Amino acid sequence: MTISLPQYSPWDMCKKRFFDVLVSLFAVIVTAIAIKLTDGGPIFYTQTRVGRRDKPFKMIKFRSMVVNADKMKAELAKETGQDGCFIFKMKDDPRVTKVGKFIRKFSIDEFPQFLNVLKGDMSVVGPRPPLPEEVAQYNQTYVTRLLVKPGITGPWQVSGRNDPGEEESQQLDVSYVQNWSVLGDIVYILRTIGTVLHPNGAY
Repeated sequence: MTISLPQYSPWDMCKKRFFDVLVSLFAVIVTAIAIKLTDGGPIFYTQTRVGRRDKPFKMIKFRSMVVNADKMKAELAKETGQDGCFIFKMKDDPRVTKVGKFIRKFSIDEFPQFLNVLKGDMSVVGPRPPLPEEVAQYNQTYVTRLLVKPGITGPWQVSGRNDPGEEESQQLDVSYVQNWSVLGDIVYILRTIGTVLHPNGAY
């Protein structure tokens, strides 16, 4: 009976696809305009990250911080006592714009990374893409995370997102590499949807 329903004709399915593309383009355009109007800076932000087998690549995101955010990082790290720490995280980071707070809370800033997936630099699921200075501090165990491509979502995003401590973060990533499976990736994607809808610990 479902197959015979008239709304599932090839023409109507084409219209549905057109609707999906139109809404998606509208969402991307609105986000891009909002970012541009914030301070006139670029819409996208690219940064060198390290991928599988220690291969560097340019990760792309919607820009959620002020234009000179990278230059401010060292100063903020000193002010917050995180100078030389493995990973820099700041809950009320003054570099994040008003629009940035919204798109980061709901992970909208990560959407352009699907382009990195299409290029082959990243996977949909995997450990977070690390900075070169982070990789330089990896021990012999943690370096195993570089055996797989970094992901848009993964252990961190579904386990408190920005909240896990350094040791817990390392355990999550290494455990992912050791226990990887396609079914596991599907579970991570489903858990990510729940995390985005209830974004506790995101900043």
